[in-house]
Amino acid sequence: MGMTDQTPLPIRPIARALVFDPRDRLLLIAYQSVHAKGPDGAPKTFWFMPGGGLEPGESHVEACRRELSEEIGREAEIGPQIAACDGPFRLFRRARDARERYFLVRLPDDQVDTSRLAETEDNPVLGTRWWTIDELSATQEHIEPAGLADLARTVIAGHLPDHPVLLSWRDA
Repeated sequence: MGMTDQTPLPIRPIARALVFDPRDRLLLIAYQSVHAKGPDGAPKTFWFMPGGGLEPGESHVEACRRELSEEIGREAEIGPQIAACDGPFRLFRRARDARERYFLVRLPDDQVDTSRLAETEDNPVLGTRWWTIDELSATQEHIEPAGLADLARTVIAGHLPDHPVLLSWRDA
């Protein structure tokens, strides 16, 4: 083990949104990892919810609102926190000990403006896509965190968790 293996990763508080459209599809963003490679040796692609790190003095809800404006060009009402995921995450250019909080957001339509998305990211952004729950459950694509499809299915069935569900990273 090299010295870098012992270095603690920076803790990063992050707010993300499960963004649903009126057809109960979930919006995810595709990124290209700058570190991880797929089985074919090409850079690994992974899908993630919109959101990002808190700025000084920001609450999770404020950060979530700002990130949605920056990344998908939408002003949105931020709903309840429905999940969390904590622990080392290494697919982004800068690995972090993530402290992620996930909030429910429902948009009145499926219009997004991602023209500013790439500006704020430290990894190549490949695009966005609305996923049906069946597509999420069946895909072989790498979607983070693990358990996202099951959580989305529960939410669209009308069941919000009493306490935020703890999810885990697939890449750990």
